[in-house]
Amino acid sequence: MAAAATRRAASSLASRCLLARPAASPAAVPSALRRADGARGLLPGLLQRFGTAAAAEEPISPSVQVGETQLLINGKFVDAASGKTFPTVDPRTGEVIARVAEGDAEDVDRAVVAARKAFDEGPWPRMTAYERSRILLRFADLIEKHNDDIAALETWDNGKPYEQAAHIEVPMLVRLMRYYAGWTDKIHGLIVPADGPHHVQVLHEPIGVVGQIIPWNFPLLMYGWKVGPALACGNTIVLKTAEQTPLSALYVSKLLHEAGLPEGVLNIVSGFGPTAGAALASHMDVDKIAFTGSTDTGKVILELSARSNLKPVTLELGGKSPFIVMDDADIDQAVELAHFALFFNQDNAVALGLAPSYMSVFMMSLLRSPRLAL
Repeated sequence: MAAAATRRAASSLASRCLLARPAASPAAVPSALRRADGARGLLPGLLQRFGTAAAAEEPISPSVQVGETQLLINGKFVDAASGKTFPTVDPRTGEVIARVAEGDAEDVDRAVVAARKAFDEGPWPRMTAYERSRILLRFADLIEKHNDDIAALETWDNGKPYEQAAHIEVPMLVRLMRYYAGWTDKIHGLIVPADGPHHVQVLHEPIGVVGQIIPWNFPLLMYGWKVGPALACGNTIVLKTAEQTPLSALYVSKLLHEAGLPEGVLNIVSGFGPTAGAALASHMDVDKIAFTGSTDTGKVILELSARSNLKPVTLELGGKSPFIVMDDADIDQAVELAHFALFFNQDNAVALGLAPSYMSVFMMSLLRSPRLAL
């Protein structure tokens, strides 16, 4: 309790200092960002508060009720086999939001069995592409309808600014789902010319049961980037959420079933990497696995996948990606863009690095930019 009180006090102090700053003027916003922002007018506020905005001691608005906290297996929300739960906390205060079912190897196996049955015997891979598209489009409509609640839940569980969640990330999830819905009937095979009396045809088929492990910095968007294409192609899924941010994936997955997704096609297991994640990566009946997260964990997943059934692996691994500054660059603009890239999303975005050959000039300009310092 003392630690939580200390965190709240520090959060409140940082928030008051930050929120007392004047808003960034439009002239202070890089032109490239103004163009990207368009008519929304969000970026001045985001640039003003991109570091600790969500630390403000304010209630989440609009208020939202925690929805599902159980595992989603075979179309039903169920407790973990062990009965264990773990807390998910408000990162602004350290206070517990809810206790969530803690899945382990047994729960992963239950989810994989459900996904395998849905793939081998269920309607999803056998539906027409048009039918799958309609379900994904209905899902997008439901996300759009519940935009504010989803954004509030994401802010509460993840800590990102509400404006960012409500006006950028949830609408982007809607666009993602409509995009992937449009792809369902545009994935075609290939007729290959062949010598002699031969007919060569390449068919694209769903791979089967796919395991997916997502991180905590963009829970909804990572969910969309993983789930959308896998469903569009007719696969079934077992997805492990990040233990820090399980709530929004459970919320929107319920909407996906309301949109008409058959039972067992999407299964959600909340839990920890060494138990649930390792079980998913090493499961013999998972046909492919995709992971976004740290490089060290990616190496473990690659090894577990190889030691089990040599399943294909897609890895998107962490670290700050390059921010290259050339000799003829506009240094002032580069400084502003670097600040935005670094502190955007509470600085939890893989979007900043630096070419060392130009470090000294860049750092001098950086130090001359106290108005951007937090």
